[in-house]
Amino acid sequence: MEAVLYVGHGSRMKGAVDEAAHFINKAMKLVDTPIQEYCFLELSGPDIKEGVNNCVQRGATSITVVPVLLLTAAHAKVDIPHTLNKVAVSHPDLKFTYGRPLGVQEKIIDALIERIKDRKIITNDMDILLVGRGSSDKDAVQDICTIAKLLKKRTHVNSVEVCFLAAASPRFEPKVKRAAKQGKKNVIILPYLLFTGVLMTSIHKTVNELSLSPEQSFIVSEYLGDHPNLYHLLKDRVFEARKSCFTVDVKHS
Repeated sequence: MEAVLYVGHGSRMKGAVDEAAHFINKAMKLVDTPIQEYCFLELSGPDIKEGVNNCVQRGATSITVVPVLLLTAAHAKVDIPHTLNKVAVSHPDLKFTYGRPLGVQEKIIDALIERIKDRKIITNDMDILLVGRGSSDKDAVQDICTIAKLLKKRTHVNSVEVCFLAAASPRFEPKVKRAAKQGKKNVIILPYLLFTGVLMTSIHKTVNELSLSPEQSFIVSEYLGDHPNLYHLLKDRVFEARKSCFTVDVKHS
């Protein structure tokens, strides 16, 4: 029997874990697979081993594993497949198929634009600061830069610049402080994050501590979260992985 296992990143914050679980449960309703479970790579439970075991206990003979991640970086390329290979040793008769993260897609650009509009009307004098989680993976950094270019093309704002919270440059804190000192007046800080968590708290803390003049407006938009586009894109990744398109088969030792 077929199963789908959704693998989220995980968080130390209960609110972030609850958001991820809620998001995945809503996405499950769009997928007509009898067995569906979710788990987390780190920091939260159930972990991947527990997620696989839960599928098996419900009668799974094959599992489509889909990372609930925005970009293809080390977690998607290395960490999740490595863990699956270790778990597969205990399940020699179980077939695994591995899908892709959400990636760079126009529907995500649509969602980002809506997140901005939720906070402020988009105008030509606006500067957007797109804030990524950050990664040592060059492909993930390039993807964020591609998203910034697509945003600029779609919004026609003054500028769209990229920065990161960790593991890549330029870093968010000095970047936003420099923008404030330069006297930029209409700035939207756009978190390229799926859920709330420590990183969102850090963004708000940094922006709240900026020394701004009365003419300056630095506003933090919402993260992507439960935007409807994300549910449908995750569903698409499940269907894609089912057909073994752009997938990696987990190897049994």
